[in-house]
Amino acid sequence: MQCNSWKSRLVCLLTLSAVFVGMSARPVAAQSGYMPDESAAHEGTWLQWPHHFTYGTSYRNQVEPTWVKMTRVLVQSERVHIVAYNSAEVTRIKNRLKSARVSLTKIDFLIRPTNDTWVRDNGPIFVRDLTNGGRLTVSDFGFNGWGLDAPYSLDETVPIAVASSRALPRWDLNDLVLEGGSIEVDGGGVLMATRSSILEPDRNPEWTEADVELYLSETLGIGKFIWLDGAPGGADDITDTHIDGFARFALPDTIVTMSAADLRYWGISDADIDRLYSATDIDDIPYRRVLLPLTRNNVRTTSGFNLGYKGSYVNFYVSNGHVLMPTYRDPNDAVAKGILQQIFPNRTVVGIDCRNLYSYGGMIHCVTQQQPMQ
Repeated sequence: MQCNSWKSRLVCLLTLSAVFVGMSARPVAAQSGYMPDESAAHEGTWLQWPHHFTYGTSYRNQVEPTWVKMTRVLVQSERVHIVAYNSAEVTRIKNRLKSARVSLTKIDFLIRPTNDTWVRDNGPIFVRDLTNGGRLTVSDFGFNGWGLDAPYSLDETVPIAVASSRALPRWDLNDLVLEGGSIEVDGGGVLMATRSSILEPDRNPEWTEADVELYLSETLGIGKFIWLDGAPGGADDITDTHIDGFARFALPDTIVTMSAADLRYWGISDADIDRLYSATDIDDIPYRRVLLPLTRNNVRTTSGFNLGYKGSYVNFYVSNGHVLMPTYRDPNDAVAKGILQQIFPNRTVVGIDCRNLYSYGGMIHCVTQQQPMQ
């Protein structure tokens, strides 16, 4: 059977499901899944609201304005599902949004204690079950605090709570530790990732690359893998070079990344740059490549503290009506916004100040997670 095109790939996934299960050295979900790309229609966006229970009130107050601004933009075109630590936090968040004149009409709350805010990494990954009429399903991969580098016992239970609150089926895929920010999918059968953030000793010590490919072929509907080596991040980057910091599928045919010089600044090797720049889709057609700059200057927090490094605009988030782009009060904010607006002429690019959030290791895409339309 020929499985070269994406349309035939869907048929092949169903036909070869039993073969995959028999070949794999790892348990594979019985269902065949398909993960839509981020630009496909959303039912809503999930946010884990920052709180004071892990890192204190000062931390919460520094980053919370970013969540308020994201929510204000998101509710204009889709629902917003907020994970709040407890009932008292629900009340506090509602009051915070009301004082900022954000409508609560399209907002609902899931009460669930969490360690942190990075819902892209610890939260649900929504897929369609191809063996069940394409029914929306929660994929619950393992999460262990980016390889045991941060508290995670509360965060790892969020997908279970989301599935229950939405009355959605859940696939238990915890055998594989996989953060949402470590993968990019084009919605057409291609996945892009770094080996350093998945095939890492403190995440998946016994998994081979072939194991991972087989598992994700079945659970996410992947027919082609673009593997970059990446780099262990150490104390400076506990994600170990997540792909969504420097290369994204903006649209199914478009990769947004950086110039070769900026990618080297980001710690990406020349070999990886060559692989990224020569990437092709499931039918071996080259992607359109769009380059965003880094910030012109090193990022400073709202208090004026110089972080000592530049910021990426690639970590944007695509909602139904908008593109939420990280901004840093830098001259290149406007440059990046103009480039993104050309990619998304039917969406409005909105800058979200993430200077304080960036000081804690992430940007806009890291703290959002899309729920596709049912």
